[in-house]
Amino acid sequence: MSSGKKMWTAASLAAVVLLIATACGGVGADGDVKLRFSYWGTDVRQKRTEEAIKKFEAKNPAIDVVAEFSGFGSYYETLSTKVASSDAPDVITLEIRGLREYAERGTLADLSGKVDTANLDGKVLTTGVIDGKQFAIPTGVNAWSLVADPKAIAGAGQKLPQDTTWTWDDYVDLAASITAKTGGKVYGTQQAFNPAFLQIFAAQRGESFYDGNKIGMSPDTLKAWWAVHRKVIKTKGSPDVSKSVELGGQGVDRSLFATGNGAMGMWWSNELGAINKASGGKEVDLLRMPKVQGAAAGGMFLQPAMFYTASSKSKHPAEAAKFIDFMVNDPEAGAIILSDRGLPANSQVLAAVRAKLPETDKKTLAFLDEIKGELTNPPAAPPKGASAMEEILTRYTDEVLFGRMSPDDAAQKFITEANALIAG
Repeated sequence: MSSGKKMWTAASLAAVVLLIATACGGVGADGDVKLRFSYWGTDVRQKRTEEAIKKFEAKNPAIDVVAEFSGFGSYYETLSTKVASSDAPDVITLEIRGLREYAERGTLADLSGKVDTANLDGKVLTTGVIDGKQFAIPTGVNAWSLVADPKAIAGAGQKLPQDTTWTWDDYVDLAASITAKTGGKVYGTQQAFNPAFLQIFAAQRGESFYDGNKIGMSPDTLKAWWAVHRKVIKTKGSPDVSKSVELGGQGVDRSLFATGNGAMGMWWSNELGAINKASGGKEVDLLRMPKVQGAAAGGMFLQPAMFYTASSKSKHPAEAAKFIDFMVNDPEAGAIILSDRGLPANSQVLAAVRAKLPETDKKTLAFLDEIKGELTNPPAAPPKGASAMEEILTRYTDEVLFGRMSPDDAAQKFITEANALIAG
């Protein structure tokens, strides 16, 4: 073989190697590590995240972070396709409901000892542990809470509830009174059908949503939960069934708060700022959830707003862990992201950015500080299949509220279908 032929072969091989490395998001022509990071959210989150990425790249000039951003609606479908085709991003944002599914199929890397967790709440951190491995790091925390508009309540001639003692009957009565006193111009409350609400309600009755790989709630608890919804509608404390169901599937920007027609509702605590903005700057307060009469515990809990995870197939595990560490532990990242991914999970970062938080976030932080001694332990990552649980619960809730199925039948069928889904 001629020397010219040898040189041509070597050059070709080098080009092929370079193309493969670039296609895999590995190392670019300039030698920088290409790190892919997937997440979902709003335009505000995208802007803040891009700013944080620039800060990370400035501190780590040999790492180039390529963001893969989308709206929430298409996020998991796109991610699932990438994972199935062995094209998973290096750093993946996940919710708790899909964590076990991705961890148990071998998609995620064990981050134990790879990310500094010394200043993270130990109980919240355990929600990212599966089979003894730390597959996920919490981005921040929030709590499912009752949101109230004090002026709307006062305008209806009513008083803010004593939220340390109020019951579901008190909640129903207050909602009905607000609607009645305003002639229907302001509804007492907006209905919520989120599984987090049912989880809290079940805990007040001494039950858990999940018990291992099966539903831990009794049919009676489901029926009692639906009874609260039905009573609120019957007493006109909320809009009728059609409108309540429609509102339940929409974001805060289309809520009764946004249109000035609601006095109460239920959302995650980190949504308080968005609710404030959607309502035109109205002052809104967070309250404890009402309780089942005689409940020993309120059932409220802290939950990671979302998690950072790393792909087990990443060619750059050290750099992936370094990026996660920065996003969770660096005060400069915290000062950019603030509460967009929940109030910072790192106590030192939270302390560093506390003064920079918007007033609504300071209010959220004060509320969580107030109730922290009452909170139950954060629930563990739910079983595989739980990502579809909200759709199933919503479907049977609709059947009950529209009167197409009796609560007895719906409760039995929900538990049967849900158990079949998560049994594996």
